[in-house]
Amino acid sequence: MPKLGAIFILFLFLLTVCLASARQETAEQAGSSVPRPEHPRPQFFRDSWLNLNGEWSFAFDFGVSGKQQGFQNSTRFDKTIIVPFCPESKLSGVEHKDFINALWYQRDITIPESWKGKKIILHFGAVDYASEAFIDGRSAGKHWGGTSSFDFDITDLVKPGSIHNLVVSAYDDVRSRVQPAGKQCPDYNSRGCHYTRTTGIWQTVWLEAVSPYGLKSCHIIPDVDQKKLSITPVFYKIKEGSKLRITVKQNGKAVKQENFAASQGSPCSVTIKNPQLWSPENPFLYDIILEVLDRDGKVLDTVKSYAGMRKIHTHSNQIYLNNKPIYLRLVLDQGFYPEGIWTAPSDEALKNDILLSKKAGFNGARLHQKVFEERFHYWADRLGYLTWGESSSWGIDVTSGEAARNFLTEWENIVTRDRNHPSIIAWTPFNETWSGGEKLEQLLTEAYDLAKNLDPTRPVNDASGGIHIKTDLWTEHTYQQDPEKLRILLTPSEKQSIWTRNPEQNAPYQGQPYLIDEYGGIKWIPSAQQQHSKDSWGYGEDPPTLEEFYTRLEALTDVILSLDHICGFCYTQLTDIEQEQNGIYNYDRTEKFDMDRINKIISKERIKIKN
Repeated sequence: MPKLGAIFILFLFLLTVCLASARQETAEQAGSSVPRPEHPRPQFFRDSWLNLNGEWSFAFDFGVSGKQQGFQNSTRFDKTIIVPFCPESKLSGVEHKDFINALWYQRDITIPESWKGKKIILHFGAVDYASEAFIDGRSAGKHWGGTSSFDFDITDLVKPGSIHNLVVSAYDDVRSRVQPAGKQCPDYNSRGCHYTRTTGIWQTVWLEAVSPYGLKSCHIIPDVDQKKLSITPVFYKIKEGSKLRITVKQNGKAVKQENFAASQGSPCSVTIKNPQLWSPENPFLYDIILEVLDRDGKVLDTVKSYAGMRKIHTHSNQIYLNNKPIYLRLVLDQGFYPEGIWTAPSDEALKNDILLSKKAGFNGARLHQKVFEERFHYWADRLGYLTWGESSSWGIDVTSGEAARNFLTEWENIVTRDRNHPSIIAWTPFNETWSGGEKLEQLLTEAYDLAKNLDPTRPVNDASGGIHIKTDLWTEHTYQQDPEKLRILLTPSEKQSIWTRNPEQNAPYQGQPYLIDEYGGIKWIPSAQQQHSKDSWGYGEDPPTLEEFYTRLEALTDVILSLDHICGFCYTQLTDIEQEQNGIYNYDRTEKFDMDRINKIISKERIKIKN
């Protein structure tokens, strides 16, 4: 009998091991099938997190009556959707193209037992536009802003080791004129330079466990001239006697470690001896470990981050990177994808867009009418790619007080979230503002001031190609397709030191760096591709042959390169987007042209054109 007992115990042990192995394998398989599984904040990383992407149940709420119907208490909706892809997209599994006033999402969440005693934070990369989260029917918080990241502390609403019901509502009205919409079309069908809309969750949703005394955020400012990193922490709560330990690593080896008394918003200055500077040619990044220690030296919280030692500033009419003049060869990148719309199908797709741009000869991008997710900025940091951060300002009535309030709140969140990325070298709150009188002047001024107060280290371009009121950069757009006419237009004369489209509405030009940050936009559809629609378009008349496309592109670019007062350009655009078929690449990212030839045109040294 004892032998039988031992055999039975051995059998139970082996069965337990097999079941555990099966559970682990199932978990790994499930993990591998989760869309966009990578950590969404690589510049503020903790080990204790759970990705909530994947299949959720959902319901449309066209009457915006879901809350009155008790949708917040629902444990299952009739339809399913793949998060983080919007319901208009193919990757969501829904593809509903008509207007969606509101919708609701639901899924169960399991809080790990090991998270007991931790703060539990529910994160959203972005939800367009107004959202509210519910845990077991109780509100966890509300947020307004379609492109800004946010989180809710759900510690008091959940219990570690338990399963809870998560419901999220989203309200979106791109036709309201009080919310930023970017290039989302206010009409049923895409037209002109407006494309398919994005509603609801469109970036990663995730859970994170953090010490009650952990870091909430950290502002990192590189100081190239003084060879220092300034790190300003914000804590959820400070335990008496606790410290912040900062370790800076170079190629995996610690080159600096210092302890600072934990203090809210108090900058910690770390000297970097013989720093390697970040640049497109050498995108070197220092790894940073941030640890909160109690008075006995016990580690309460650990965050992994990184920083690039680089300086961007303007002087006279020139932009400087690390105290050396730099000529910007940017491409307009609107960040749309055929199957995901505003959401990249994969992390690799974000990286690939940068590689495609660099292959074409560009050293950066003007990120246009969309706030790009942090993973894109991560790859730009890693690959040495210069970008201008822009909001999705189109769609608002600039004379509306409600619209202005909504815009400035979201703009503050945008700048605060992304200001640690070395690849971002300028902020652009608005694009092509044409009218609005004193209300517009006030809004442009306030958006400029807000960005400068949050981040005085970068230039701010108040309105790309529009009315300039208060700006560090002077930018103009022209799609003149005749090279000679373009040369005449842009050449300074006794009557004008620079060409500007709105001379009577602009503030006086004060010698800021002058850039043509939209030009070209030449339509070309390869024979292997099809016209997207009967309304497919580009700027000017279509070149009749491929060779004439190259000739026009080179001639227009040569004009800009030949003018000494211009310190950079931005070509429209990186890829086709639906009916706007004027990209360097097709919408599916396949090549249109001989990219070596494109590269030689875009990366030319500055030249002189003989009169």
